[in-house]
Amino acid sequence: MSRVQPDQRLGLNVPYEWWPAAALVKSFEAAGFGWTQVPSPPAALLADTRACLAHGRAVAAALETTTLEAVVHGPGEMRAGSSEGNRAFEGLLAYAAEVGARAVVYHARNLPDSPASEDRLLAETRSLARLAGLADRLGLVIAVENLAPLYMGPERLGHSPSVLRALVRRISSPALGICLDLGHAHVVADLRHSDVVELVRPALDSVVLFHVHDNLGARRGVAVPPELDPLRLDLHLPPGRGTLPWRRLAPLLDGHAAPLMLEIHPPHRAHPAQLHRQARELLSPRGLPVAA
Repeated sequence: MSRVQPDQRLGLNVPYEWWPAAALVKSFEAAGFGWTQVPSPPAALLADTRACLAHGRAVAAALETTTLEAVVHGPGEMRAGSSEGNRAFEGLLAYAAEVGARAVVYHARNLPDSPASEDRLLAETRSLARLAGLADRLGLVIAVENLAPLYMGPERLGHSPSVLRALVRRISSPALGICLDLGHAHVVADLRHSDVVELVRPALDSVVLFHVHDNLGARRGVAVPPELDPLRLDLHLPPGRGTLPWRRLAPLLDGHAAPLMLEIHPPHRAHPAQLHRQARELLSPRGLPVAA
């Protein structure tokens, strides 16, 4: 993908439990978005070939009313490395191909850093290497996403972009890259008392997709508006509503080619046109407004 300006790479997610009806995704396109992310069915349905493909064909029919490029987000609980998880993952790839998506998002390394995780980590690595080969044949990319605790809690291996970069480089497939979630990275960096820019910078060479949203970090000494959960860390606010340093992140994003997918939870979603306009201005080089 050639380098383009951030406003040409913006996408907007279809939230979990929402159906990507034609009217909804057409509203995204009308607002100026070029991408959308749709949630996959649950793992049990992905393992049912007939139901999986029927669901995928319905989503494809809605998307075909637009020119949007699509990403499919896999189930958060799905885990490659077991026969059950691998079967669901194969269904996810078949589903994404039926939808006409460009990539699937997967929560890799969602395990504690302990000796008890070693066998499952090795099994996941071996399965992902095989699944990346299948994805490549289907014209898809698997984007492994860095995570963050929903509420205050212990860190997991998948919270570190560097861990995911090591996984991607170990497998070394053109069909495997990183979905760098900037909101998650902000939470993790703040919990570590470190800098989010320095946390994400080393992983940029492996990024194929960005997730873009805001939050209040570790919430130390931050006044919490009454409309927000007083303890939740992963808030999925529109960019600019939280404490991410967007002015410092914008040059990194401007120098990249990967799509910028806004992941905004329903209680915080403005009209798509407003979200698009605000994101364009915030993510543009030097934070300058972008002409329409």
